[in-house]
Amino acid sequence: MRKAIIVTLLLISTLLQAQIDKDQLALTISKADDANLDKLKAYIWKRKSDVFIDGQLKLTTITEFSFDEKGELQTNMIDAETSVKKKPGIRGKIQENAAEDKVDYVGKSLDLALNYTFMTKGQLLDFFNKATITEKDGVIEATAENVNIQGDKLTILVDKKTNLYIRKVFASLLGKDPVNGEINYEKFSSGVNHGSTTVLNMPAQKMKIDAKNQDYSQRVN
Repeated sequence: MRKAIIVTLLLISTLLQAQIDKDQLALTISKADDANLDKLKAYIWKRKSDVFIDGQLKLTTITEFSFDEKGELQTNMIDAETSVKKKPGIRGKIQENAAEDKVDYVGKSLDLALNYTFMTKGQLLDFFNKATITEKDGVIEATAENVNIQGDKLTILVDKKTNLYIRKVFASLLGKDPVNGEINYEKFSSGVNHGSTTVLNMPAQKMKIDAKNQDYSQRVN
């Protein structure tokens, strides 16, 4: 009986230690992300998004990004160009309305991806606290469900040396439409980590979006 109690106490101690380690990991990664984000706020950049439907390029949008004085991310779509030849008359008007709907849908899809790209400290702590975490070859991999909405799933790969993101992969919903996404990160020569590419697949719309962040420049005060 005494042996059983000791074994039980050891198991409880091990579980508590694992929980403490998970909490510490969440705080460490969140701290690294906050420090990196503070440096990223000095930059402005553009995102080029190519939209494919049924495998054919149909639309390209350009969006500007910056952070305001409060540190909040600001986005502004400055251009949208379609490769579809406009039809004459009423059919052209219908086509134009359909194109506007697509632009709106694309914008909402990319906004959804941003919710996983830029996560608050509270969201990160919640994520890592409930995530399944493994480590291999210097890469920490964490996966959790019900992160931003009920039923979604997010996997984050983190460089153990820097505690900065390498990649995020998510499965979510836009309304009732499933959205599968992958966000890849790169570093400037200065070491600042930033999102480089985002790939989204929306099978219900037979749509794929290839988005690339580009033209990074530091803000001139």
